[in-house]
Amino acid sequence: MHIEPGVVAGAKIALSYAIAAAAATFLVKEIIKTTPARDVAAFAVRALLATVAVFIFFEVLPKHPVGVSEVHFILGSTLFLIFGAGPTAIGLAAGLLMQGLFFAPIDLPQYFMNVTTLLVPLFAVSALAKRIIAPKTAYVDLKYSQALALSTAYQGGVVLWVAFWAVYGQGFGAENMANIMAFGGAYMLVVVIEPLADLGVLAAAKALHRLEGSGLVSDRVYKGAA
Repeated sequence: MHIEPGVVAGAKIALSYAIAAAAATFLVKEIIKTTPARDVAAFAVRALLATVAVFIFFEVLPKHPVGVSEVHFILGSTLFLIFGAGPTAIGLAAGLLMQGLFFAPIDLPQYFMNVTTLLVPLFAVSALAKRIIAPKTAYVDLKYSQALALSTAYQGGVVLWVAFWAVYGQGFGAENMANIMAFGGAYMLVVVIEPLADLGVLAAAKALHRLEGSGLVSDRVYKGAA
């Protein structure tokens, strides 16, 4: 989902700063509201693990430029289910920044566009999970339909945000719209894989029940909401 250089340029890029600032403000408020002081160390460990995972996803897993962006296996809903929304958000932002700093400096001017394209769908998935997963349900007991809904929401959100930035930067011209459609069609194929990844990782977590209470994974992996 890396917006290609030049898709949004000049003064228009300032909008990405404003949206990223709003996303960061929302994230900080959510972290303060949902993370007790006693859990700060565990939160930091999960954020670090999420960062490492995101960096690996971006640099090791296959990626292909299509249309206005690139198709990546971000596995956002998988990270959300294992680490929780806050650590995953930090991991997405930090992993993306590391990739830009060390491997793709050409992407740095687009960083705030790319990071909001990752974070806003994550916030939507967090809200959706509260609606479709019963409070007493541990994530290791999720059904395929629930994993599919979360994955579709995340990947669909990424596609919508990429489309927004592309139209904002380049308008509704035929070539731009064709590039957006090509990206969207290719990217949504990830939905075929991600729910299986979600359930596979959760099945592994269920087998590794010693992780419960370790702080390395979200409490919701093994038990319902308090």
